[in-house]
Amino acid sequence: MVRYIHQWLMANESAEHKMDKTLLDLTDAQPDDVVMTLLRVAPSCDRAAMSMWMMIMSTPKTVEEVQQILLDVLGNWPEYSTCTSDGDKRGVFALAATVVMWKILQEPCCPHVLIVFFPQLFVHLLFQVFFSTLDMPDEVDTLWKRCQEQHSLAISPNRFAVQTLKSLLCLVQCERVVVSMERKRGWDTLLCVDTHHYAVGLLAREMGHASMHLCKSILCCLLEMLSKDMQYWDFPTLAFLVEVLECMDLSGCSDSIMNVLSRHLRSQRTETRRQVLRALLLLRDDPSLTQRMWTLTKSFVELLQENDSDVIRMTIFLLSYLFLDKDTPIPSPIALTLAEVLLPLFDNDDSQVQLLSMFVFRTLMSFVVEEGRKPLKRPVCQSLVPLFFHCQDENLLVAEASRTTLLRAAQFLKKRDLEKPVKKEKLWKFVEVLLADDRSRAEEHVRQALPYLESPQEPLREAAIRFIALEHLTEDISTVVSDLALQTLYVLRALQSGRYSVFQRLQDQFRRAWKMRPRLSGFGWLHCWRSAES
Repeated sequence: MVRYIHQWLMANESAEHKMDKTLLDLTDAQPDDVVMTLLRVAPSCDRAAMSMWMMIMSTPKTVEEVQQILLDVLGNWPEYSTCTSDGDKRGVFALAATVVMWKILQEPCCPHVLIVFFPQLFVHLLFQVFFSTLDMPDEVDTLWKRCQEQHSLAISPNRFAVQTLKSLLCLVQCERVVVSMERKRGWDTLLCVDTHHYAVGLLAREMGHASMHLCKSILCCLLEMLSKDMQYWDFPTLAFLVEVLECMDLSGCSDSIMNVLSRHLRSQRTETRRQVLRALLLLRDDPSLTQRMWTLTKSFVELLQENDSDVIRMTIFLLSYLFLDKDTPIPSPIALTLAEVLLPLFDNDDSQVQLLSMFVFRTLMSFVVEEGRKPLKRPVCQSLVPLFFHCQDENLLVAEASRTTLLRAAQFLKKRDLEKPVKKEKLWKFVEVLLADDRSRAEEHVRQALPYLESPQEPLREAAIRFIALEHLTEDISTVVSDLALQTLYVLRALQSGRYSVFQRLQDQFRRAWKMRPRLSGFGWLHCWRSAES
C-alpha cells in the first residue's frame, strides 16, 4: 500500500492529498512498516515522499511514534535494519532519515514535535557528523550522489549533517550558537576526526550560554548513549559532558553521570580516561558523590602506574582531594596498594605530582587502620632513601614536603634515632643512623641511591656519591682513611657518566680499593663527612 501510494502520487502531482486518509490509517495501524517502507522506496526523499512525510508528521495521532522511529534510524550509522510485515529485511541508511529531517526543517510550518525531540535529534546529528567523517561506505556514497542530483546539493555528507544541525538550532532560536560556532571556525573543526571532540566541547559551551535547560536535556541523551557501547564516539561525548558539568545543576542525573564515568575510566583509550578524570575533578566538590569516588580507588591505583603524565597528575590530584577531608580510617588493602604505587612518584618529573604523592603518602601513614600498620611498614621503609634525597631537592617546596614526609615516616616506624636528626635537619646524621641501624638492608639502600647518580639535579648527584661512599666506609672509623674516602668519591664521580652496570663497577672498584686500605681501628665517623655536615 505504501509503495502504491508513492507511485500514484509520483504520477498524479495535482492530486497529492486524495490518499491522505488511507496513509494516516496505515501509519496509525503499522507505523514501523510505513516509515521503513517509505525510506526504502524513496531514500532521497523525492516530491511524492515529502508530501507523504508532511502528512504523517503533521497529525498528532501519528507524529510522535513516527518521529521516534526516524530517531532510531538516525542513531544507527550507516544503516538500520528491521523487517517489515512483508518480509523485507533491507537496511535503511541513516543518511536517508537525515535527508527527511533536513527537508522537514525547510518547511515554513515545521512540526512542533521536532522541538519536543530536539535533544535526541541534536545528539543523533552530531553522531552522524562524526561517523560520516570517519567512514563512508560505498552504498551510502551512491545514495548521496542521488541526493545531490535531486536536491542540487554541492556538499559532502558530513557537511550536510552539519547543515541540518544548524537548521535544527535555528528552529529552537539558537541562531547565536550557529553564528558563534561559525566565527570560531567550530563547524570546520567538527568535520575532522582528530579535532571533532574540541568542536563538541566548544558547541557545549555555546549551548550552555544560550540555554542551560536545552543543554541539560542534551546531556541526558548523551548519558543514555554513553551507557551503551559507542566505540570511538565516547571521547567527543565525554568532551561535551566535561564542558557543561561545572555550570550545571546535576540533580536527577548525578548517579547516571557517575555510572558512565566509572565505566569509561577503564577505557583502553588514554584520551577517554583523560576526559573522565577531568569530569571527576569537576565533580569533586559534590558531597553526594564523594562516597562513589571512593569506590573508584582501585581504578585510580591502576592509573597511577601509567606513562601518561596528564593521567597521573589528575589521578593523584583526585586522590589528594579525597584524602584531604578523610576523617575515617583507611582500609589496609587500599593503604598498602596505594603506598606501593606512590613511591615511584616521589621521583616524577612533575613537581606537583611529587608534592601530592607525598601528601597522600603522609595521610596513609596517619589514617591507616590499626591492623594495616604492620603491612605498611615495608613501603614506609622503602620510602626513607628517596625522601632523604628529595630533602635536598632544588625545588624548595618539594624539599620541604620531603622533610615533612620523612619525619612522619620515622614516627610511623617508631624510630626516635631516625626522627631526631630529621627534626634538627642533620640529614647526614640520619643517613649514618639508617645505615648502621640495619646492616642487612644496607645494600638495598645503596641500590635505591644509585639512580640519583644520574639525577639532573647537582645536589642530588652529590648526595648520591656521599651516600654510597658512606655506606662502605662506616666499618672503618679512623680519620686516616679520609684520603681513601676522597679517592672513592673521585671514582664515583667518574662512574656517574656510565650508562650500564654502574652498581657492579662501583662494587669492583671499591673492593680493590678497600683491600689496599690500612687496617686501622677506632671510633667515630669519618671527619670528611663531619666537616661536610657542618
